Amino acid sequence: MASVGSHENYYVPEQTKLPFFASIGLVFMVYGLGAALNDMKAAESATASTWISLFGFTLLSFIIFQWFSTVIRENHAGMNSDQLKRSYVWGMAWFIFSEVMFFAAFFGALYYVRSFAVPWLGGEGDKGISGDMLWPEFSAVWPVIENPNSAIFTNPHEALNVHEWTVAFFAKFLPFWNTLILITSSVTVHFAHTALKAENRKGLIQWLAVTVALGVIFLFLQAFEYIEAYGHYGLTLDSGIYGSTFFLLTGFHGFHVTLGTFILAVMLIRAIKGHFKPDDHFGFEAASWYWHFVDVVWVGLFIFVYLL
Repeated sequence: MASVGSHENYYVPEQTKLPFFASIGLVFMVYGLGAALNDMKAAESATASTWISLFGFTLLSFIIFQWFSTVIRENHAGMNSDQLKRSYVWGMAWFIFSEVMFFAAFFGALYYVRSFAVPWLGGEGDKGISGDMLWPEFSAVWPVIENPNSAIFTNPHEALNVHEWTVAFFAKFLPFWNTLILITSSVTVHFAHTALKAENRKGLIQWLAVTVALGVIFLFLQAFEYIEAYGHYGLTLDSGIYGSTFFLLTGFHGFHVTLGTFILAVMLIRAIKGHFKPDDHFGFEAASWYWHFVDVVWVGLFIFVYLL
């Protein structure tokens, strides 16, 4: 036991410009993505914005690769003390908490629209508006899909197809299978973690490979879902509040699944190289925490976006 007044040596990394360049990459990526979404109807502008976003994403990815490679080398060199490892744990915990708040804001917006805004538009309550302020065909029923500038509004038959699609095709087919896939992947990544702690390298690699494969399958099915939405059912970002809310929630979640799948793929490569030990594997543990978080968010999406 350490005596009073003693302290543990804390490894302080050398100064680096990596955070600065990571910030630059993040700015370009977010700016380009936002500009592309706002300029989708202007092909030339959208193309330029897309290239800006890709440049930012590439720069950010390169910087993160360099950054984490440095951290891994430092850990293998024995520079990480117990105090530093505790800081990694707290850092990852606060990062996941910030992600929880990120999605909580979107779920809160969904709740507000469904429980308050739509009834008010229908004339309910003290804040309800009169019917003559909206177009005659408006119906305050969730999901609100039609709007005066939407092609769906001009074709009632197509509007019916969209509603049938959101209830039957989405809720009873693809989302169900994607939910099953992600829940299964949480189990497989847990098995991989158990194998790692039991020093079963073969089991770790096999279960982790299955988890990565399930993540890729989920992304493939979600891409197919979006293709069906845009190409065959007319559900787009312009399809009223339901369309924008749907793509906002599922799109951000899809981005998180993409990131989580990539992280787990890196963990798989590291496992194949023999990087992890039963008592020293926080990189893998942090990745599994993140993956479980992504799975829980999807269960909430499946219930509140698809089913209710």
